[in-house]
Amino acid sequence: MDHTQLKLSEEKVFKDPVHRYVHVRDKIIWSLIGTKEFQRLRRIKQLGTTYLTFHGAEHSRFNHSLGVYEIVRRIVDDVFEGRPEWNEQERLLSLCAALLHDLGHGPFSHSFEKVYHTDHELFTRKIILGNTEVNEVLRQVSLDFPQKVADVIGKTYPDKLVVSLISSQIDADRMDYLQRDAYFTGVSYGHFDMERILRVMRPREDQVVFKSTGMHAVEDYIMSRYQMYWQVYFHPVTRSAEVILTKILQRAKALYESSYHFKYQPLHFISLFEENVTLEDYLKLDEPVILYYFQMWEEEEDNILSDLCYRFMNRNLLKYVEFDPANQYKLLGTLEELFHKAEIDPDYYLAVDSSSDLPYDFYRPGEEEERLPIHLSMSDGELHELSRESTIVEAISGKRRTDHKLYYPEDLLTDYSKHAEIKQQIMSILKKD
Repeated sequence: MDHTQLKLSEEKVFKDPVHRYVHVRDKIIWSLIGTKEFQRLRRIKQLGTTYLTFHGAEHSRFNHSLGVYEIVRRIVDDVFEGRPEWNEQERLLSLCAALLHDLGHGPFSHSFEKVYHTDHELFTRKIILGNTEVNEVLRQVSLDFPQKVADVIGKTYPDKLVVSLISSQIDADRMDYLQRDAYFTGVSYGHFDMERILRVMRPREDQVVFKSTGMHAVEDYIMSRYQMYWQVYFHPVTRSAEVILTKILQRAKALYESSYHFKYQPLHFISLFEENVTLEDYLKLDEPVILYYFQMWEEEEDNILSDLCYRFMNRNLLKYVEFDPANQYKLLGTLEELFHKAEIDPDYYLAVDSSSDLPYDFYRPGEEEERLPIHLSMSDGELHELSRESTIVEAISGKRRTDHKLYYPEDLLTDYSKHAEIKQQIMSILKKD
């Protein structure tokens, strides 16, 4: 039986606030959605701690994954169908890779990865290739099909056109999360004319290109991405919550390594602490599990862990000031000394957080993280790199913007019951700079 052609007897649809409907006709896709590994994504927020800044940002990786699948489905079934440059044999592979591209994300994944040295892309491939329900479904297509899906997600699959659908400077992944995150945060920045972009997409040998008549829609997309990063993803209040989250994870690990006796044993964390996480352990981790521990740890004897967990659970976040690491590194040393004198541990209560984004870049051979450029197909069939035709994109091409903030606990520093003079000195430094 050819599972690539196997259809459901009746089309299934998911009502979706961004795409109106997500359509499923392929039996393999429907089976993948029903696996426990994919259902786990319902319990992992798409935007991590952003819900503490934008209260509507409660949507999940599950929502987003369905959205990416739906965009790719529209591309391969509507835009590319019948075009000689597109290989119809890659259709189901493209749909599966789109659906499963975020399968390995952990709870609050970026903070977890930073502290515990995990890699969501590696775990995505492990889930696809391991002893899982997802692997069992994919093997119904062919024994090598799981490896093909993993290769597309890992960007090593030979057909670069397939890879570019979910991994390029304008792909289904970005087109979904910009619109979805804008919808759930309630901002207007992430909206762009996706319908127009889809209409002007064209398959080429190894990438998607765009008819030059649609250049302004592509410009709009790039500016939407730029605005979303600085107004939503890098919002300083969200970053404050990320700092606290990271410090909780660091403190819990440090306590475990010092043989601290937890009131509530961190059973789900032990393999993380020991940096020996099995796939089985990893799949048991989701955000409700993590938040349960944080709530329990509010009652721990360790004052730092208890306080940090209370702050995170009750949104008592750190304040911030602008920070210039190039010119203020000595200041940071001074503040650390004063924090110690005030009996506030600077390792957990003083932090510099940096955000950096490159909104668009053109191909620079040999550079780290080479980015394939966005190409416009001109009326004569020639391809022109986008920034050659767009003055707007040219103005931001290759320009990395970086922002640094210094975070501190204002409530502790304005409690003058102990070390009043030192704390006043710290506050005067922070407020001056």
